[in-house]
Amino acid sequence: MFALRRLPRFCLLRALQQQQQKQSKFSKYAATTTTTTTGASGQEVDTRSIADALRHGQRALGQPTCHTHPHLIRANELVPGLELSEFQMRRHTLMQGLKAYAESFGEEFNGRASKSHMLVIGAAAKKYMSGKIPYVFRQSSDFYYLTGCLEPDAILMLTIDDASQVQSTLFMRPKDPHAELWDGPRTGPELAVPLFGVQQSYPIDSFAQLAAKSVSHLKPHLWYDLKHSELPQLNETMLQLCNMERARLLPAYSFVENMRLIKSPAEMQLMRRTCEIASLAFNEVMAETRAGQSEHQLYASIDFKCRMRNASYLAYPPVVAAGKNATVIHYVNNTQLLQPKELLLMDAGCEYGGYTSDITRTWPVSGHFTDAQRTLYDMMEQLQKETIELIMQPGGETLDQLFETTCFKLGKYLQEIGLVSKHLTEYKELASQGYKFCPHHVSHYLGMDVHDTPHVPRNTRLQPGMVFTVEPGIYIDEQRTDVPPEFRGIGIRIEDDILINEQGLVEVLTAKCLKERRALENLFKVKQD
Repeated sequence: MFALRRLPRFCLLRALQQQQQKQSKFSKYAATTTTTTTGASGQEVDTRSIADALRHGQRALGQPTCHTHPHLIRANELVPGLELSEFQMRRHTLMQGLKAYAESFGEEFNGRASKSHMLVIGAAAKKYMSGKIPYVFRQSSDFYYLTGCLEPDAILMLTIDDASQVQSTLFMRPKDPHAELWDGPRTGPELAVPLFGVQQSYPIDSFAQLAAKSVSHLKPHLWYDLKHSELPQLNETMLQLCNMERARLLPAYSFVENMRLIKSPAEMQLMRRTCEIASLAFNEVMAETRAGQSEHQLYASIDFKCRMRNASYLAYPPVVAAGKNATVIHYVNNTQLLQPKELLLMDAGCEYGGYTSDITRTWPVSGHFTDAQRTLYDMMEQLQKETIELIMQPGGETLDQLFETTCFKLGKYLQEIGLVSKHLTEYKELASQGYKFCPHHVSHYLGMDVHDTPHVPRNTRLQPGMVFTVEPGIYIDEQRTDVPPEFRGIGIRIEDDILINEQGLVEVLTAKCLKERRALENLFKVKQD
């Protein structure tokens, strides 16, 4: 596969950002493609008639709309918080960015002189627990980002020709009364055009034939992430196209992830909402915590409270860890009972409108910290505060810098409370000691996925539009003999979600979630009165 690293990553980012700056120009383009477009039959579809049908309550589509779910989706939105034009702009930006990137190599790219490109991306496949019992379906993040489509077994094909004309085509499952009787409505290729704002749509079974025809006509570079696809038949078709054209498949995930890294104003609002939902749910769970409850009950409680605020579901299996369980970073058994003198560490978040939150709080089950717990908690609360203040400052201009600086500061604080030798003075020595007590990175990108855009390096300079976590922790195994007994078996992590907004200011999206020790203690005093 072609190595995108032949050019520095900033060149890739620059190509995409230059296209994003042309959004106002594209808005005119988008407006001209939504009145009449081509359906599966090849004839024009009047989108106004489709809108009229939906407006009168027709429930014939494979996902919620503003007409069937007005409590979730506004009149001008395709999905919660996002308008159709944003998805059209994303597709346009992506293809123009691919073309600009390829042209930066000169007359030839990937061994060919073609100026045309084809990108293919598949939806997620339906997965089963056993037999015919499916898991809750979650769409592929990249596919959803480019289409807004929530149905499985679909394919998006994007092309750009020599004249920089972008064409978008969706291939979807056809309408099938028998299948829809069991699994619910399908949008079908006929209604996909006006709903998703693509130029063309066809039954998914016609993909191989129509893709081959398009390749034969355009002679494009082929972009397809073979390893990330959940559709085996699509993989086979793309490999056949490669053989037919004697071309290599080029990975597109770096381009899509770099677009997803920088949130649009609408995405920022979705991130604010998902973080607010989880924050308020956390506060209620903390206030209701009692000794004798099980970790599993608190798992159910945070799930319930998020869903009651219209979250789709939890963003990941939560960590609900009482006492020494909190020293296991990815503890998800959630089966123990809460004891009065223990701390409870909960790491949870929810998904709303396709965007996720990620929060960790640690609090005393009884409402009272022991002296050792209070010492460590105050230290971690101060450390996290200083880490957030460091964002976009020297020592905090990238996520990697934040991590290194936090490890050093943690080493210094541990030295002050007597858990690290006073004889250590070197930066690397203290940072190493900090890492021994917190052996995970202090930040990761956040967005449609919890560990969002995983191929974007954490040494990328922070800039407006980025969302990420700040989550220092300390984990002291109960078997450790190099620390005083009162500190053993304690795990503490404090995690917030951070946005660098359009003005370049640092927003703590989870600020409503209580974390100051005195605020937590007051919360418990209220519940006991």
